[in-house]
Amino acid sequence: MHYFSGEILTEDGLEKGYIGFEKKKIVEIGNTCPKKPLLKGLIVPTFINAHAHLGDSFIRKKNIKLPKSIEKLVAPPNGLKFRLYRDATNQEILSGMIDSITEMINSGINYFCDFREGGLQGIKLLKNAIKNSNVNAIIFSRPNYLDYNKDELKSLLNNSHGIGISSISDWNYDKLKKIADDVKKHGKLFALHASERIRENIDLILDLKPDLLVHMVQASKSDLERVYDAKIPIVICPRSNAYFGLKPDFLMMKKIGINLLLGTDNGMLFSPNVIEEARFLKANFHDFSNEELIKMITYLPRKALNLNINILAVNSSSGFVVLDKKDLAPLYISR
Repeated sequence: MHYFSGEILTEDGLEKGYIGFEKKKIVEIGNTCPKKPLLKGLIVPTFINAHAHLGDSFIRKKNIKLPKSIEKLVAPPNGLKFRLYRDATNQEILSGMIDSITEMINSGINYFCDFREGGLQGIKLLKNAIKNSNVNAIIFSRPNYLDYNKDELKSLLNNSHGIGISSISDWNYDKLKKIADDVKKHGKLFALHASERIRENIDLILDLKPDLLVHMVQASKSDLERVYDAKIPIVICPRSNAYFGLKPDFLMMKKIGINLLLGTDNGMLFSPNVIEEARFLKANFHDFSNEELIKMITYLPRKALNLNINILAVNSSSGFVVLDKKDLAPLYISR
């Protein structure tokens, strides 16, 4: 039996205690550790990366200089990312995904939300990449073109958890509204990037009834208050924002009371290791406690995505991670 002590993260916050772990199962949870612990630290559930583009990962291997303009790098259909996609083989894309999945497993991630480019073929590549692994994907698929095709959309929804769109600025809004309406009719999730590069019309965004919004960097206070009133979580990606020279007001988002989740965004720029996103936020924005940061990658995304999984409990085979109290560096990841 291995014992770990310190503070255990529960839905209600951090509580002093210990866990006993044996044969890939949590056997004990209590207040006073009966033996000398293997490690002391923050004991937390496995992580959820709430926003990734895993298909980009192959680009990170190329070691090419990437533009720091959102439009030039990632805007569909002619941003550099999409031109590189068109020139890449399926095996090259798959290999990059598998490398990133290995990084996620080794960093304590159990689930990730992927904005899956490439239509139905993109979905198949991701499912192939995660098979036989112990990491799970919430797949937000995407049409191959910036167009509404009822048959294509039905096929995508039958093979994914929902649709993830680049932004309303890239689309004919009437076509995008048809997509959003169909997603809801099928009982699936709808998510989109919003107000990342420029402020976008919050009425149009909310009329799509999204389940998740990503970024909202350029949103006004009144926009964010509308999102809070609609009870829509926002996924923030601090490292990506910094790369593009964006300056989000995370403190304002926090003060308004929005549920903030953390994602790593494009796989071509950064590792999908979401604890690094939390550590970056801690180092560069001093407005968040350790407890708040860890909840952004554990309990809050579970609630947003209706995932009642991997919660620390006796007789549970749920994974867990032990973090250093000062800098949130992982000290131990259960297997």
